Amino acid sequence: MATPSKLNLDELAASIVRCFPSLSLLEQRLSLDLYRLLAEGQPVPRTALAERLRVSVKEVIRILDSWPGVFSDAEGRIVGYWGLSIPGAYSSPHTLRMSGRTLSAWCAWDTLFLPQLVGQTAEIESTSPGQTGIVRLTITPQQVERVEPVGAQMSVLVPNAQEMQKNVVTSFCHFVHFFPSRQAAESWTAKHAGTFLLSVHEAHVLARLKNEAQYRDALRYKKEIVDEQEGRGIQPARLNVLRQGERVSFTKQDRVHGSKHCGG
Repeated sequence: MATPSKLNLDELAASIVRCFPSLSLLEQRLSLDLYRLLAEGQPVPRTALAERLRVSVKEVIRILDSWPGVFSDAEGRIVGYWGLSIPGAYSSPHTLRMSGRTLSAWCAWDTLFLPQLVGQTAEIESTSPGQTGIVRLTITPQQVERVEPVGAQMSVLVPNAQEMQKNVVTSFCHFVHFFPSRQAAESWTAKHAGTFLLSVHEAHVLARLKNEAQYRDALRYKKEIVDEQEGRGIQPARLNVLRQGERVSFTKQDRVHGSKHCGG
């Protein structure tokens, strides 16, 4: 991995994606549907996911049980998943407000990639460590629309695959925060080894790269289905392959073998 001063956002995005399970098309669609149901602010029954995907509840349970970072309530309904939790399930300094509902993010960066995946604009409020300030953002599914203060920064670190599998919150999320100024951010990163800084716009580019790498087939599938519905047409054979669900394969340069760190 490059040093922070020479950081390549493509490399960092690839290193983060490698920390998560490789997803088939069905798994990508399940993940996106789970995000969108959680964004409604209520616990998500596994039966609801099965109905949306038109698969068995047993298949949904099998997939979710194989993933880290899925949190459920006493009734087995999902209340938190890969960066997003419903109110009351997780107390966080990072909140999103979408469609009038307030939700909890696990770290600052989650607030930047979630709007695209959920398909909604988010009003974000994030309290910096040590009460050094509050950062407010408006993020649409496409872009950053507002940053207050304008010089806000985000701390981040290169993730460790083994530690993220054990607990993504304590090994990664606790090190990813917004700060109102570079001075405040540098004061914090100086005390936390391995962390470095990105501007909000750099962090948003990183979020888009991560989403494209992790959900490329599902995002393409959605577009092709819309094209079909609008009469623009799809090759029937290709549409059948997409509906059946194919395994996502990363390019050779995206893979790191035998490495403790996701990014090598």
